[in-house]
Amino acid sequence: MNRLLAVLLALCLGGGCAHTKKKIDLEALSPTVEAFHQRVRWKDYRYASRYVVPERQKDFEKALRENNDEKDLDVTDYEIEGVELLEEGQRARVTSRLRWMRLPSVSVKEDQVTSEFVYREGKWLLEKQTGGPFDGALP
Repeated sequence: MNRLLAVLLALCLGGGCAHTKKKIDLEALSPTVEAFHQRVRWKDYRYASRYVVPERQKDFEKALRENNDEKDLDVTDYEIEGVELLEEGQRARVTSRLRWMRLPSVSVKEDQVTSEFVYREGKWLLEKQTGGPFDGALP
């Protein structure tokens, strides 16, 4: 979490928070990104789906069921690597590194994951994710 805050602070100091709205948006983004990663890290996938845009929650939950992720998926660690604000602060691209394994494999995989968050009605929601164990679940 400290790394995410440091990245966000650096973005602010580098001119990313020239407008008050962007600063507020960034302050709201950090806990959302951290909470989503924590939920999947601790296998709380049902709660993690609350951070997904409503129109894609069912697809995400269906993919979890089809992959038997509540039993078979373990996200062993994650690290937030970068945050990029897009579309005047209404979108954010978050890059993270996930270490995970899905049974029956016992090999830990490490992937770079790109998550796209959108700012809607005063909160950030996950719209799309590529790479990692949920690749394809949020097309």
